[in-house]
Amino acid sequence: MYKRQLLQLKYFQEVARLEHMTKAAESLNVSQPSISNTISRLEKELGVPLFVRQGRQIRLTPYGQAFLKRVNRSFFELDEGVAELKEMTGLERGYISISTTLASIMPYLLKDYLISYPKNKIIQKQAFSTEDIKKQLINNEIDLCISWLPIIDEDIEWLPLKMEQIYISVPADHRLARRKKIDLMELTNEKFISLTPEYAFRKVTDDFCYRAGFEPDISIQVTDASALHLFVHQGYGITFTPAFLFSPTQHLNCVHILINNPGCRCTIGLAWHRNHNMSQSAKEFIEFTTRFFQESEE
Repeated sequence: MYKRQLLQLKYFQEVARLEHMTKAAESLNVSQPSISNTISRLEKELGVPLFVRQGRQIRLTPYGQAFLKRVNRSFFELDEGVAELKEMTGLERGYISISTTLASIMPYLLKDYLISYPKNKIIQKQAFSTEDIKKQLINNEIDLCISWLPIIDEDIEWLPLKMEQIYISVPADHRLARRKKIDLMELTNEKFISLTPEYAFRKVTDDFCYRAGFEPDISIQVTDASALHLFVHQGYGITFTPAFLFSPTQHLNCVHILINNPGCRCTIGLAWHRNHNMSQSAKEFIEFTTRFFQESEE
């Protein structure tokens, strides 16, 4: 009985998500008539219509919208229960799923972390924006995230780790290469090398320029952060660089200059969903990462 009821609710949830019977059937790998019959039986049992049909598309009725909230909450609690039991039996210990908008720092962080916790395993996922991360956290797709920008939501805990200084990097033969400090406005006519717009760090650096009173002239956009300084090295333009990337770029023909006005800094932080069950490994990672950034600050 309970298995059939759970199946009904899972079918209902998927149809509500896709708003299409056939697509839901394909997603669940069942026949379309099976989906339709299950939804019809569910509506009959509840005594209210859950969907209104509009051609091939279907939409939730007000009854369906109210019911979906409860169904989502129920499946969330079941998933949390399974995670908690696995944690209690040790099946989940050692695996941590992390999403990040600053992939460049992860090799240095994880190197030290895995020396301290050699039995733990990391699953790293890429995220472009804070909205991507928020969805991943809410949907329980990840345990933690490390981000350039705060992740704001009533169910998400945000822990600031470090205020990072951002510099401007220029080729060694650039007209400003001998300067220790510059005002950002001096770069109005420069060609910038930047990440593509979906990246959180791109939003950060664009905002720096807007605060200085100009829109950056971006000549090259890349999706791989490691390529930024290679283009600077070759003389194609200039780029913004967080202080923690000085060491990895020291072999390149680049000079890093402090930006005096406006102050270009941003906060690196760690976020997690406060209502999700957290494994012991994830708790250890939070403690380690906090120490890592504190020591890097010192």
